[in-house]
Amino acid sequence: MGIAESVSEGRRLAVERPGVGVLAVVLLYLVVDLLVKLSGTTVLAYGIPLVGGSLSTGSLLSMLLDGLLVGLAVGLAGIGLSMTYSILDFANFAHGDTVTAGAFLGWVAASLTATAGADAALSERFLFDAGRQLGAASALLPILVGLVAAAVGTVGVVLLIDRLTYRPMRGADNISLLIASIGVALALRYLIAFVFGTQTSGVASSSVRFQILPGLAVTDNELALLFVSASLMVGVHLLLQRTKLGKAMRAMADNEDLARVTGIPTERVVRFTWILGGALAGVGGYLLVLESGTISFNFGWIRLLLIFAAVIVGGIGSIYGAMAGGVLIGLVDSLALIWLPSGLTRAAAFAVLIVVLLLRPSGIFGGVSTA
Repeated sequence: MGIAESVSEGRRLAVERPGVGVLAVVLLYLVVDLLVKLSGTTVLAYGIPLVGGSLSTGSLLSMLLDGLLVGLAVGLAGIGLSMTYSILDFANFAHGDTVTAGAFLGWVAASLTATAGADAALSERFLFDAGRQLGAASALLPILVGLVAAAVGTVGVVLLIDRLTYRPMRGADNISLLIASIGVALALRYLIAFVFGTQTSGVASSSVRFQILPGLAVTDNELALLFVSASLMVGVHLLLQRTKLGKAMRAMADNEDLARVTGIPTERVVRFTWILGGALAGVGGYLLVLESGTISFNFGWIRLLLIFAAVIVGGIGSIYGAMAGGVLIGLVDSLALIWLPSGLTRAAAFAVLIVVLLLRPSGIFGGVSTA
């Protein structure tokens, strides 16, 4: 394409889609402002700062790492939500509280493992304490036990919910299932509140830090989050693309009636969807607690909109979209601290959601069913 054609195409886009031009200007401003901030200078006009400020490279790298870690955990939890939508065809509003269940189950197991043999009552060992440290020598075992407990325990929770609520309504319309999921969410959330209380608690943390770059250090908990999230995402990809069950799941997501006619055991696929989605939700919740260091009865409910945003940005119904959307939303939520107060960073994440929907209504991976 020549220069004249490029100019003509640019004019056409500016006329037909002026929002694209506005978005390009905003992104250009943010990039320039970020570069000037990293240089430590400020550009003023009549005494009013236009661009720049002060931002160290270490701080930027730390924000990028935090955003990546949160994004991976959100994307992991989003996979289960996307699978439920693509295969069972309804938006599961109980998914956030499933994440909460996994977080509590994982940390109860981790806490009990870390304090095994301690001279304390079971009730004291069962409670969460912000000052409690797992210790460098014994941190790995409690973390692994917590991961397994979060996955297995959450699978049990979602299978029980499916057996009692969703399975009897399998032939119901989407709205009925959505309303039922809201009821399940409320019941599960306040059951957790009844057992664990309504206070926000700190959880066991680790003091082991590894310096990977000047000004950037990571803890062993963060390394565990990074490794586990990436490994599980690769595992989901291999399951969908290389196994008979994964192909059956993709076929059912594309056309349930045709899948049933061709002999695919749809009820078995539904059951495995709950198993896989529940396990990933539980592990995702546990990993988010690893990153944040706090836990409460509405932990997953607060993050449900962020998970929904990740799934919608990536393309609802797409597993890879949930992964990519989670990372994107996590990075935006973290990097927004450069320009916005901490209480408004979530607004930036939803602004990205709106922009993506305006430019590509079907999402980044729109049109890619299941995988």
